[in-house]
Amino acid sequence: MALQKCTVIGGCGFLGRHLVTMLLERGYQVNVFDIRQSWDNPKVRFFTGNLCKIEDLVPALEGVDVAFHCASPPYTSGDKKLFYNVNYLGTKNVIECCKKARVQRLVLTSSASVVYEGRDILNGTEELPYASKPIDYYTETKILQEKEVRKACQEKPDSDGNILLTVAIRPHGIFGPGDPHMLPTLVEMAKQGKSKFIIGNGKNLVDFTHVSNVVHGHILAAEALKVGSRVCGKAYHITNDEPIYFWTFMTKMLTGLDYPAPHIKIPYLLLYVIAMLLQFLCIILKPLIVIKPTFTPMRVALAGTHHCYSCKKAKKEFNFKPVIPLEEAIDATIKDYKSKHAQ
Repeated sequence: MALQKCTVIGGCGFLGRHLVTMLLERGYQVNVFDIRQSWDNPKVRFFTGNLCKIEDLVPALEGVDVAFHCASPPYTSGDKKLFYNVNYLGTKNVIECCKKARVQRLVLTSSASVVYEGRDILNGTEELPYASKPIDYYTETKILQEKEVRKACQEKPDSDGNILLTVAIRPHGIFGPGDPHMLPTLVEMAKQGKSKFIIGNGKNLVDFTHVSNVVHGHILAAEALKVGSRVCGKAYHITNDEPIYFWTFMTKMLTGLDYPAPHIKIPYLLLYVIAMLLQFLCIILKPLIVIKPTFTPMRVALAGTHHCYSCKKAKKEFNFKPVIPLEEAIDATIKDYKSKHAQ
């Protein structure tokens, strides 16, 4: 039987808002908790506050069957303190508040990047170890976050009779209507003439995942969480299950938005070495001037290596299947962006 009442932590963000919409469509009662309220819906109860404060979060969780934790700071900010406070300390507080409010199910939005170190991954499974050298500090805190949530899974009642069942969802390359990061960044690069380059041979396979498929995976995992379920304490990759060449995807997006396709190939190793040198130079100059380079080894790696992941485990253990195929997802995203940015 479907869960009836839930709280979406981070429900005013891109993923969170799509999650709320699908939950309402499926008949759930929905609370939203976020640092501020950016939209309204008479069917939703909104709570605002600090994710790290018990007194702020507990009221949003009282009487709830399941909590979806998808709150996360923008990774583009580069704010290490914020990443640690929200992704790690905030998540520890979410776990504590779930226990205080007797919420029995917790679904975390993690990331497939928790196993990625800038080297090729093809059809990666959940058996891959956590990255010992994460691609950035944001990902490092996502690893800490996921470990806390999985460790918190408790199927046997504690002294107060409470249980807490947890699961982590690892999406990759989320995009879709209202995306505040990928598409706006791509458009800005195109306007600056920076989108004409291809890093490497252009044949690196990557997963891009429509937000509706990510949301669908969250809900299916939540509904599979019960005592004795093999889902408890596990992590699952959720993608469109249609790996595509990174530069083919970029070409479809750019040409769909009436910008030229990338066409100038630059050797991957050359660019990576240049990015490393620039990063080293920024470190040396830090006492004199703070520079935040946009051209980093991490971005070169993401654009030039294989990183795609198997959904076999999610298919087998909670019957996941993408609800929107990739071509349809790309077309819908472009159409939405054009409608909102029409001259």
